[in-house]
Amino acid sequence: MVTRKPSRTNDPEGVRRNILEVATAEFARRGYSGARVDAIAAVTRTSKRMIYYYFGSKERLYVAVLEQAYRSIRSGEAALDLAHLPPEAALRRLVELTFDYQNAHPEFVRLVMIENIHLARHMKRSRTIQKLNSMAIDALSQLYDRGRAARLFRPGLDPVDLHMTISALCFFNVANRATFSTIFKRDMASPQALVKRRAEVVETVLRYVLV
Repeated sequence: MVTRKPSRTNDPEGVRRNILEVATAEFARRGYSGARVDAIAAVTRTSKRMIYYYFGSKERLYVAVLEQAYRSIRSGEAALDLAHLPPEAALRRLVELTFDYQNAHPEFVRLVMIENIHLARHMKRSRTIQKLNSMAIDALSQLYDRGRAARLFRPGLDPVDLHMTISALCFFNVANRATFSTIFKRDMASPQALVKRRAEVVETVLRYVLV
């Protein structure tokens, strides 16, 4: 838990980051409807009044949390510099990064699940999220085109479908961890299980894409 500090500060960007960090945990844990701005304010470096000053409303704060969540994973993808890797190696690294990120950030998975419950009502208000994900598809399209030009990747694949397949395989391991661990008496969060599942996801995607 973040210790509350005096609200006066000369670091508005730091305060904003702190609010987003605390709000991310609150929304991921309690959902949009259950989250309370009072609870967020109680563990930030500022006040409820200042949270509204920075973000305007609870909904706008929630949208900002969603934007930051997508910005974080897309930044991780961009840092891979896929354009300078051979196509197969680049695809492998992208799948590994997606799997690792989602397992390291279960709050991202929970936020996406929560927003799906709301039928993406809040996400529709964000041009930022649309732009971030369009950039991800553009990068994957370029990677796929390079693989096709090298005759490594099979023809006829849709980059959006490929992105969906990668996301779904990685997402499931977090979203359904509790139920599968209970039903099948396996600890899906154990280091051994994660290593095995990661390798299986990578192999599944590569076998789907490679000629």
